Amino acid sequence: MKQILDWIPNIASEQLIDIIISIGIVTFFRIFSSRFAYIIIRMFKFKTRNKRKIKESAFYNPLRIFLSLLGVYLAIIFLKQLLNISNEVMEFVTKAFEIISVIVFAKGLAASFTSEATLVKKMKERTNGGVEDSMFDFLLKIARALIYMIAGFIIITLLGINLNGLIAGLGIGGVIITLAAQDTAKNLFGGMVIFLDKPFTVGDWIEMPPFEGTVEDITFRSTRIRTFENSIVNIPNSIISNSSIINWSKMEKRRYKTNLCIQINTPLEKLEQFETKVKKMLQERDAIYDDSIIVKFDEIKDNGINILVCSYTDSVDYPSYLAEKENINRKIMKILKEEDIELVYDTKTVYIKN
Repeated sequence: MKQILDWIPNIASEQLIDIIISIGIVTFFRIFSSRFAYIIIRMFKFKTRNKRKIKESAFYNPLRIFLSLLGVYLAIIFLKQLLNISNEVMEFVTKAFEIISVIVFAKGLAASFTSEATLVKKMKERTNGGVEDSMFDFLLKIARALIYMIAGFIIITLLGINLNGLIAGLGIGGVIITLAAQDTAKNLFGGMVIFLDKPFTVGDWIEMPPFEGTVEDITFRSTRIRTFENSIVNIPNSIISNSSIINWSKMEKRRYKTNLCIQINTPLEKLEQFETKVKKMLQERDAIYDDSIIVKFDEIKDNGINILVCSYTDSVDYPSYLAEKENINRKIMKILKEEDIELVYDTKTVYIKN
């Protein structure tokens, strides 16, 4: 501290001016970094008038950070001679500035490939819904991974590391890594198959024995399903891609079917009247497809007459299907009572020999 205080009175006026200029450079870039970042982004988004949207751009914050760092870097260059900074130190400072700049811009570029980014939203609009949200998210993850990989190679080059030697070293260990990552590679390939074939998407209700539930997320490695017991199951994509999957969400209609066993001695006139009323009841229901209604004398059994009632309803989700099924069953029971027709059940007669 004493040496610094002794050094201050010996500072020449020209050196003092250089120090003030350097502080001014740092301050100037720090204060106006936001404004410069805004102007630069506005040049590329000249149609955008909303300041908030410009400041929400993925490159706004990275540009502010870069400009602030640029001010510090220029100030160090300006003071190189005054502070007697060696070439080795200056080379280190330059490399540090370049590496930090690469990281900052890579982060900004990666932020441009998120579902909330304006560019991605425009790309999605142009597809007119032709690409599922899960597929888009998968592609965005790959794009971000590639950006960070390229940034990593650039940083390695800036550090002066020989990429040829590094690649050769990776080649030697590649066999070991490949053998160890076989399951990961299978899951990754399985994930790509899921996105390309689209057997299901996020939000679908699927069944893949022994699991059944709603798809919550599809990642590189696995698919997350929330079961009806409200638990989470993570299934590897390699298993899913090789399994038979029932996608209940893709149902356009759902079948209602029941067999009514009526007493064998019921008059045929009553049966015909019963069939007519049941068919009319189904036709009057908005949720039932009229062309799918079947009410027929199906077969004669040992203990009675079997009437088949079958139709399709547009109530495909399970709660609404159960509600529609209950309403139809109530109506049928009411018609049975009106026609004074009774159902029969399987019975057994046991003879006891004394």
